[in-house]
Amino acid sequence: MMILLKDFSLLIILCLFTLEASAQHTISGFITDDKTMEPLDGVRIYHTEDMSKSYLSDENGYFEINKTPNGSYSFSFFLLGYEVINQHIAVKGEDTEFHVTLEKISREFSELTLTEQRENTFTVKRMREVEDIAIYAGKKNEVVLLDQMLVNAASNNARQIYSQVAGLNIYESSEAGLQLNIGGRGLDPNRTSHFNTRQNGYDISADVLGYPESYYTPPAEGLQEIQVIRGAASLQYGTQFGGLVNFKMKTPDRTRKIDWTSRQTTGSDNLFTSFNSLSGAAGNLGYYGYFNYKQGDGSRPNSEYDSKNIYTHLDYQFRDRTSLALEFTYLNYLAQQPGGLTDAQFYQDPTFSNRSRNWFKVDWKLAALKLKHKFSDQIELGVNVFGLDASRETVGFRTNRVSQQDEQDAPRDLIFGDFNNWGAEGKLLSRYTLAGKNSVFLIGTKYYQSRNTSVQGPGTASSDPDFRLASEQFPFYPNQSNFVFPNKNLAAFGENIFYLADNLSITPGFRFEYIKTQSEGTYKLINFDLAGNPIQDETFEDNRSFDRQFVLFGLGLSYLPKPTIELYGNLSQNYRSVTFNDIRVVNPSFQVDQNISDEKGFTSDFGVRGNIGNLLLYDLGGFGLFYDDRLGEVLRAELRQNTDGEMIETGRVVRFRGNIGQAFTYGLESLFNFNMAKAFHKDKDLKLNLFLNTAVTDSKYIESEIPGIEGNQVEFIPLVNLKSGINFGYNDWSGSLQYTYLSRQFTDASNALQNKKDNQSGIKGEIPAYEILDLALSYTYKMVKLESGVNNLLNKQYFTQRATGYPGPGIIPALPRTIYVTLQLKLGV
Repeated sequence: MMILLKDFSLLIILCLFTLEASAQHTISGFITDDKTMEPLDGVRIYHTEDMSKSYLSDENGYFEINKTPNGSYSFSFFLLGYEVINQHIAVKGEDTEFHVTLEKISREFSELTLTEQRENTFTVKRMREVEDIAIYAGKKNEVVLLDQMLVNAASNNARQIYSQVAGLNIYESSEAGLQLNIGGRGLDPNRTSHFNTRQNGYDISADVLGYPESYYTPPAEGLQEIQVIRGAASLQYGTQFGGLVNFKMKTPDRTRKIDWTSRQTTGSDNLFTSFNSLSGAAGNLGYYGYFNYKQGDGSRPNSEYDSKNIYTHLDYQFRDRTSLALEFTYLNYLAQQPGGLTDAQFYQDPTFSNRSRNWFKVDWKLAALKLKHKFSDQIELGVNVFGLDASRETVGFRTNRVSQQDEQDAPRDLIFGDFNNWGAEGKLLSRYTLAGKNSVFLIGTKYYQSRNTSVQGPGTASSDPDFRLASEQFPFYPNQSNFVFPNKNLAAFGENIFYLADNLSITPGFRFEYIKTQSEGTYKLINFDLAGNPIQDETFEDNRSFDRQFVLFGLGLSYLPKPTIELYGNLSQNYRSVTFNDIRVVNPSFQVDQNISDEKGFTSDFGVRGNIGNLLLYDLGGFGLFYDDRLGEVLRAELRQNTDGEMIETGRVVRFRGNIGQAFTYGLESLFNFNMAKAFHKDKDLKLNLFLNTAVTDSKYIESEIPGIEGNQVEFIPLVNLKSGINFGYNDWSGSLQYTYLSRQFTDASNALQNKKDNQSGIKGEIPAYEILDLALSYTYKMVKLESGVNNLLNKQYFTQRATGYPGPGIIPALPRTIYVTLQLKLGV
């Protein structure tokens, strides 16, 4: 099948390249500074009637726009620090060449004002139809512009950062933003495991298929933007129901030899962070890198943390059309975990902790080599080769009875995971004409290989972050296993934008997947009599191999009745594999069905989006997600194997994870961002933006073999998810006030209700509705910037997570009111 796909794609490319583009000409020219007449490099030229098309001038100020039919055109020329100009061009039967001069902005501007002069006056934007060797036509997407936001970046406050991404559900319990936990549309937010998480286009999770959890999250201070592309992104980036989250890091500032930024932050609970970056260019070599340090005591006892993060980017421009980039990321952090609470404990004192011996450690090393080459203005090639060498270690006292006091002389549960993987992904994008219409073709392939190890057993009885096994000291510890998980994945994908008219396009696509997951290892089965004496101690091998291959299809539609209005829709198949790594870890408050199987379904988006006079940015649409064999959780009696090999009930109630049945999730999502300053006031120094981000989501299990499930709501879905705020500023002052409201949501398919008097587990019940207010302020004076803010301004007592394992089990309280102050200094030559 792979040979057929390869031959077919090559045939298409060869045929398309032979199509004749008659009556098409070249528009070219040079762009210079109007005073010095020096050529201007990096000027972006936009086709004002189709903002998805843009071009760049080279180091000689030269630009070229090929295959332009006869007609009249309007282009905008943009370079930061220069006035934007518009130029009208008429093409009449021959190539056209002209000279453009740009005028520098004459008066001195603050950082705030320069930000406002950028191409987008809002804090979010949409991906163009074709961008960075990828196709986004007809897809639901949001791009968060970090440089234009005023948020608590030092603590990676996800509630603020993702405030204008519709429908996201966030676990808000990570101190200093060490981990990102986002979901949406019924997907579990835990470690963002339902999204394909990438950094600059390559994978960063522990194992894309075997363990798709993200223990590493880039600091917001080092990000240029965050791209969130919903479920239809599966064709280009993977099979996940959630879609893609791509962290696009800051890039070298090629206008300077050295650009240094230092940000020092202090705040509540002895928070201290230090972010220091260097950027610049020397000839064709560009560089960017940072060191980020975080430490603090946390908002509860036993919750101190210490984190170190290094990122380095080097790129070299060999010629105008070829570049090579090398990137390396290192993260190491150690955090003490105060454990979860029962409902009764939470409402009595949410700062309480009865766990002093629980620790969590992450070591993450990530490298990537990226090659980009333009064969011509029509054909581009991108190749990424990346690798991960990482580990995460957890040790602590955890039991199904959350209220139970820590037994200081008892062994702790130790889980060690080691992740080693590498992959290569290549994409070829071609712009061509078909029947006189422009078209875009993308073909790509990906190879991914991993070999993970997972060890579970008794940890030492000490209170220190000691991650050594203590099997000799505690030989009859019940939860012991040692496994290796070799995984392989080969994928081929393709999409094509067909323009039926100048303003109407369809984008069909496919993705072929071959997945092989294996399990090699042993686990112990130890049973005890009523007196606590071991009566069975056996070691079992569990070696499995599971191969599957399938093809996913998708279709997107885009219609622009006007250049500033787009009607879009798409439908894409999705798939999520079950991993042996998930199954083999033993959890006292959580049990996995040994017959658990893969999850299949599809995602659909439709809506209208646009920009009215640069005054109102809007996106209004609906979606539907269908799950077959949806993976979910129910509350039921724990089953355990006895000495005769039979499964019997232990009398304890646990969360049970397995294939619950068929489920359907649907809803409406909208984002309105109104530039009030531009609408009612002409003062360019005034900034006043109002945004309203609303998601109304409903769901239902439409079929299930488990009694009492059919007709229930799907877990992790608040009916109303509302985020609203106002961004304001004048001259060098700016600020933001944000309001967040989520209605109640269930945490299991049983739809168990909350019992505030429960003083046993804390894992049962819903998450009640909550509302939060955040304030941020900023002042800039030349090279110095001062930021401050208050998160959870009204000091609300709430929680967003009932953890079944680490960092619980039990309720994990969200952070109370916290205050921070950041001092930033920028220097450059």
